[in-house]
Amino acid sequence: MSNDTSESGCNPSRNTAAEAGIQDGEDNTIVVLGIGNVLWADEGFGVRCVEALQAGWTFADHVQLIDGGTQGLYLIPQVNAARKLIIFDAVDYGLEPGTLKLVENDEVPRFMGAKKMSLHQTGFQEVLMLSQFTGKYPDEVLLIGCQPEELEDFGGSLRPIIKATMARALDLAIERLAAWGAEPKRRDTPLASDDGVTAPMLSIDAYELGRPTAELACRIGDDRFLATEG
Repeated sequence: MSNDTSESGCNPSRNTAAEAGIQDGEDNTIVVLGIGNVLWADEGFGVRCVEALQAGWTFADHVQLIDGGTQGLYLIPQVNAARKLIIFDAVDYGLEPGTLKLVENDEVPRFMGAKKMSLHQTGFQEVLMLSQFTGKYPDEVLLIGCQPEELEDFGGSLRPIIKATMARALDLAIERLAAWGAEPKRRDTPLASDDGVTAPMLSIDAYELGRPTAELACRIGDDRFLATEG
């Protein structure tokens, strides 16, 4: 198993798709992709899921775990390379916070375009539609989406109910990956920080320990600097 992020994502670059061994058209490539912005609270759900999946499990060499961040169209090579694709993302379904919803195959692009809550979903919907247009859409696609609770918290982390939902989301992914021949196995030894799909400085532990409290650094806007009428 190899890991991949890109220069154009919100996270610092780790490996390119070529370095990770992703080759367009490989018949057995499985890609697990987390998208979203970890700087905006529950928007980071997808990235945190991939990070946790890698921390707890190992997979066969043909499985790629990718922190897709907010890369949008830069993810076309990774999607085109996948024969089977799992996507983790925070999606506004209009449901109770923490609710998981699964969407599959050709329904995924249409569903992600129905109610966008951030620019990264616009870009990724285009990625999926271009993949369909070029005839390189994966044979199987599974979107594991989670209803967020809070997005308007710059510098915030996942809310407790969203963090608790991750365990169920990972179970669903492992179940599907096992069925696809990804050979998931519990990790025997801890993953080295430098080997993570997410850059060490943005891993959830480092991120939460390093950020100031909301009391010290207002993360939702400061009335002293917001324009007012009158």
